[in-house]
Amino acid sequence: MAETILRLQNISKYYYSDTSVTQALRKINLEFSMGEFVAITGESGGGKSTLLNVISGMLPFDEGEMYFRGEPTFQYDDQDWEEYRRNKIGFVFQDYSLINHYTALDNILAALVIQGKDPESSKEEAMAYLEQVGLTEQAAQRASQLSSGQKQRLAIARAVAVSAPIILADEPTGNLDSGSTKEIMSILKQLHREGRTVILITHDNDIAAQARRVIRIKDGKIEADFEQQVEDW
Repeated sequence: MAETILRLQNISKYYYSDTSVTQALRKINLEFSMGEFVAITGESGGGKSTLLNVISGMLPFDEGEMYFRGEPTFQYDDQDWEEYRRNKIGFVFQDYSLINHYTALDNILAALVIQGKDPESSKEEAMAYLEQVGLTEQAAQRASQLSSGQKQRLAIARAVAVSAPIILADEPTGNLDSGSTKEIMSILKQLHREGRTVILITHDNDIAAQARRVIRIKDGKIEADFEQQVEDW
């Protein structure tokens, strides 16, 4: 049986304004195993992005507990959360979040440097990540010069370079045409086959249909959580 890498226990999250309080997550209970491929779906404003941001450690939860490999995170300070985000989570954003004036290669090197690696001696490793996503020939191009599909592939390569066990993808195909979407999903599936836990947010039913597990969230609560048989794996 696969190891449980992440467990959320009665997680709640509130947003406060001057006049109101909004409960974005309502006592969420979820477990994620190593090597899972999971799609989180639901209507806009239902809590998908809040859930992903809590899982990523970018957003603090207000109630409950989150466990990483069985260890509680309630005692984490800012430095602990920074280490968690840097080494345990690989991010793939819809807007890519690349350094546009850096080359594709330098974007990967930047991710390696954050982990304490030397940029000069890490170039071969960075090129291997670019090769994995089919961007070897674009290594010297600035990120701003890449197509949308190439930018998303670069974003995935950067996430993979972190060597994190969990890949979080927020609408990774939202800005892409059908050909690029197929390429991105193929890369994410390969990461899953290699043993990484891939969790992606999508409003696209066709994308969700390719995941082995689907979690549907509505009004901050888990509406459904089920496994499904998928083709083309």
